[in-house]
Amino acid sequence: MAAPLAKAVRPSRAGTPRASASRLKRNQRGAAALFIVPFFVLFAAVMAAPIIYAVWMSLFQERASSGLGFGGTERAFAGFANFTNALSDQGFRESFLHIAVYCALYIPVMIGAALGLALLVDSAVARARKFFQLALFLPHAVPGLIASILWIYLYTPGLSPVLDWIGALGGSWSFFSDDHVLSSMVNLTAWQWIGYNMVIFYAALQAVPRELVEAAVVDGAGAIRTALQIKVPMIASAVVMTVLFTCVGAIQLFTEPKLFNQRGTASVDTEWSPTLFIWKAGFVQHDYGLAAAASLMLAALGVLLSYVVTKLGNRWKSA
Repeated sequence: MAAPLAKAVRPSRAGTPRASASRLKRNQRGAAALFIVPFFVLFAAVMAAPIIYAVWMSLFQERASSGLGFGGTERAFAGFANFTNALSDQGFRESFLHIAVYCALYIPVMIGAALGLALLVDSAVARARKFFQLALFLPHAVPGLIASILWIYLYTPGLSPVLDWIGALGGSWSFFSDDHVLSSMVNLTAWQWIGYNMVIFYAALQAVPRELVEAAVVDGAGAIRTALQIKVPMIASAVVMTVLFTCVGAIQLFTEPKLFNQRGTASVDTEWSPTLFIWKAGFVQHDYGLAAAASLMLAALGVLLSYVVTKLGNRWKSA
């Protein structure tokens, strides 16, 4: 009779501390999976799957099914031929040169103007800060296509009041000429993005300790020196992040050169930027293999730029 009694008084395993801890861990893992799994599902659907499909498409070419050109086309394995064709295309190579020149002009103008405006709005002399934040951010709320059409209107002779004002002052200017088309394009995109990046810089400036700024002022630092030597280094992370996003966005420039091309600007052809080249290869020439190969090389350039900007930014922050 002693054995059944001992079994009856022995605590059940489910009620021991070890079992409770194990159950708690399982619950925590389940909760973590509940939040993480949707991310990986979306990542696989909108990021990994398109890249894998693009890699697969880049390995094939459409070829005539018969030597006489009858019978349509068939898809044939081509290896890396699409990559070599893209790299040997003069228009594709020159498109990267156009974007490099565009970035050399656009990024300093946009980052410099956004940072300068953020420092002005953050300064003690600024009034109506909320109004200026909203007024400067409004251009970003305008869709890119609408903004481009608005500026094309302002650039067009006979329609633009800006050109009328320049003419009234005795001057002349052609926004679509080969010498000025790049600055016209930079002006258009900078107008749209300066306010957006200004808001990012201004938000970062609010985290700068006011005691540090006041100490610099007490030590005799002027407004400009305080801004350049105290505030700007303190928001280096925001500046690096903005430059990174700007570089990645600049290499995908499409709407602006497309509209300038449709406007008849001679120096902006249908292969002016890498994205225009990809669009032409895919949707005009229906060479999907070439378009996929060019897309993958553009994506690789974006990854490389992200790495370089992050490395240089980290070196600047640690200096």
